[in-house]
This record gives sequence, structure tokens and C-alpha cells, in this order.
Amino acid sequence: MGKPTGFMEFPRQAAPYRPAKERLLDFNEIYTNHDIQRLSTQSARCMDCGVPFCQSEEGCPIHNLIPEFNDLVFRDEWREALDRLQKTNNFPEFTGRVCPAPCEGSCVLGITDPAVTIKNIEMAIIDRGFEEGWVTPNTPASRTGKTIAVVGSGPAGLAAADQLNRVGHSVTVYERADRVGGLLMYGIPNMKLGKEDVVERRVSLLREAGITFITGTSVGDGSDDSVSVKDLQQQHDIVLLTTGATVPRDLPIEGRQFKGVHFAMDFLSANTKSLLDSDLQDGNHISAKGKDVIVIGGGDTGTDCIGTSLRHGCKSLVNFELFPKPPESRDANNPWPTWPKIFRVDYGHEEATEVQGEDPRVYSVSSLCFLGNDQGDLTGVRTVEVEMKDGKFENVPGTEKDWPADLVFLAMGFLGPEHTASDQLGLDYDERSNFKAEYGCYKTNVDNVFVAGDCRRGQSLVVRAINEGREAAREIDRHLMGVTELP
Repeated sequence: MGKPTGFMEFPRQAAPYRPAKERLLDFNEIYTNHDIQRLSTQSARCMDCGVPFCQSEEGCPIHNLIPEFNDLVFRDEWREALDRLQKTNNFPEFTGRVCPAPCEGSCVLGITDPAVTIKNIEMAIIDRGFEEGWVTPNTPASRTGKTIAVVGSGPAGLAAADQLNRVGHSVTVYERADRVGGLLMYGIPNMKLGKEDVVERRVSLLREAGITFITGTSVGDGSDDSVSVKDLQQQHDIVLLTTGATVPRDLPIEGRQFKGVHFAMDFLSANTKSLLDSDLQDGNHISAKGKDVIVIGGGDTGTDCIGTSLRHGCKSLVNFELFPKPPESRDANNPWPTWPKIFRVDYGHEEATEVQGEDPRVYSVSSLCFLGNDQGDLTGVRTVEVEMKDGKFENVPGTEKDWPADLVFLAMGFLGPEHTASDQLGLDYDERSNFKAEYGCYKTNVDNVFVAGDCRRGQSLVVRAINEGREAAREIDRHLMGVTELP
């Protein structure tokens, strides 16, 4: 470890975001410049535990060598720290920005004190690597003659493509959107993950390494800009589906048809595309400017709706959460090293408090119906307070309330993948409608068809998608070549 007594000497000091009042004026990333001295001090807090739970499956699905790169940052050996980080993580610039850091939830120091700022250190290492020119394309020395079609360019697809290309297979990635990145491009707002300077920078490296990207092309839906999934089977040795879990959970209550009720991802993706295409000048997005906005559902997607609506200049903003307010510290039934289910203030909540003077979240509330006018426009939401009894939510009589709303964004998660291409292939599904394939194997019931990421496991984290993409690449390489050197 860098400093044996560091964890006793230095308190946790996470890297701050830009001031809320300042960052609300733009869609630029919310992060501040890296403070090398602070990072060195924070890395000294790492205890180099005998059993580093931060690297466990609970802590880091891709098993980043966290104590090692912490020690190297403390010693100012940044190039070596980057080498350690890239051994396990294809895209640290993504996880360092958008991962909720389960590694910190599993940090041994977190048993008694605030955890090491692992996420800040990871992001600083990869950003330093790009600044210094240390991050280069992973171009293979030779080609195997095997071809692979990857359907979907989210984190799982990109990770698999990168790994497969490294060992010499020829990889073509199909993406139905006009830009590469899937969730990374259109599902996560610019203020959390820059597109041209972060996502497209990595995609350019993948192109330089020899990966082919075909955008604006659906697979199997029969549209003019689609390709047949059967043709992909015939043209390639392997087809890998990494299409994500894109079917949103709806709220089928009275009034759902009113104009103004939208799925969160429709709001976020259209906003990002319009921002990239025209700086929001083309009008091809849902504007929250001057409107009463209600976000139903917490989590990262709900927070992103909050941050985006505030940047549009909404009139008011409320966030409904079905569950009670989480505790400030772990409950007895939520022990270390599991993910701490505690109260957190994310960037959007901080921004809403800056604008409105209070946290936008309302807990233990259920939506009864949407309200509207004769023209079919949304005018509000009627709710009722709920409480948990015998494991079920029950309405509290006499707590009904009407809330004004011009826009409602449904951010309640996703049910599973779309089945257009998979139905044509004859894939089996699990009980949750995901593509069925054993974890660690990723092979489906159809010959030479593999699946990975959220379309297999259900909605999850970017870091878990990267892990599945890497592991699926390993199994595809083993399937094609008989042996594999991929981790």
C-alpha cells in the first residue's frame, strides 16, 4: 500500500462537481478538473486489504485491480496505473463517469469510515492516459479469417467487439441509431457522459483498430433500413446479440392516453440527439421549458430526467418514489459488503434544490390516475400515500392529492429486450422475457448465436454489461478456435 497509516490520517474527500448554479446553464459534463494532490491523498487511504472486496463480484464485476492502481497513483506512477486499469476494463472513461461504484460500497474501509474514492481515481487515470497519448488502438497483428456480427453498440457490444478484434477476428457492429454507443450515446445525458469528447473518442479508436460500424441499420424488423438476421447468420461465423433491455415499464392507469405522458428514455434520447444535431434548435425534442414536470420513478434515469428538465427551464419539478425514504446509513438487513441502500443526493437532486429550494423527491406515493382536459392534454396527476403491510403496498385512506403537470416522465425501469430479431432466430426466453443463455457461457439454443448484456440478464449497470461483453467474447473465441487467451 502507498501509506500504511493513510486510512487513519486522511478523511474522504470526493472530487466536487461544478457548482449547481453554473452547470445548470449548459449540458457540459458536471465534473471538475482532476486535483492530483487530492487524488494522491485519497489513494493513500486504500488499506491494501488481505481480501480486497472492492475487486469481488459484489464490488467490481470486471474485477479491476483497485488496490494496485491506488498504490501506483499514490506513487505518481500514472502510466503503470493505466496499464493495470486497462487489463480489466475496456472503457474506464465510461465507468469512471456513470458507474454507481459498487466497489466503494464493498470497500473494507467502508465498514467503519467513508470508503476510498475509487471512482474518482479510476476516472483520473484514464483521463490522464488520453491526455498523455498513452491510450492507443488495440490493432491485432494478424487476422484469423473468422467474422462476427455484433448487434447493438452499447457497452456490452463495444466491449465484446474490442476483445474479439484484439485476437484477430473481423468484427462488424450493427447499430440502428445514427450514432454508435447505444445507451452510452442516447441513454445517458451529456452532462454525465460527454459524447463527442468521450464516447466518440473511444469509438474512433475502435474504428482505427479495425472494427467496422454500420449505423442507421436495424436488424430483422423488415424496414427499409434493416438487414435480415438470417442473412447475418449466413454471412458471419457468429452472431452476438447485445441489444439491451429497451422495453420500458409502463404505468397503465386511467388517463395514460393524455398528451404529455412520456417514457423517460423517449425524452432523454430525443434531447441528446437534438442537442448533438442542432444545439436543441431543430425542435425535435420534448421541451420542458416553462412546464410543470413530474418524474415518476427514482434511480439514475429519473435523476437524468430531473437534470434535463431543469436545463430546459421547467416551471416546477417533482419526483415521485413509491418506496419510503432510505435511511442515512445501512440498516441491519443491508450489511457490508452488499450495495448500501441509503439516502443519496445525486446531481439532479442538488440542482433541483438549488432552483426550488428543496429536494424534489416525494416518497411513499403511488399514482392513481392522470388528469387531463377536453383537448386530450395532460393537466395533472392524482396520487395517494402508501405504506408497506405484509410485504405489500396499501393505500392510506384520505391522502389523495392532485398535482399540476404538463409533462410526466415514466422512469420505472425496463422489462426486457425487444423480440423482433430473436423471434426470427427462434431463441428461447427466460421467465422474464430475456434471451436465454447461461451466465459464463452466453450460448443460446441456436447454433452460433450468442447473447450478452442487459438483453440476457435484464436491466443492470454499465459495468456489468462490459463484463458480459468481455466474457461473451472469451467464449466466442473459444468456440471458434478451440482455445482462448482472452480473460
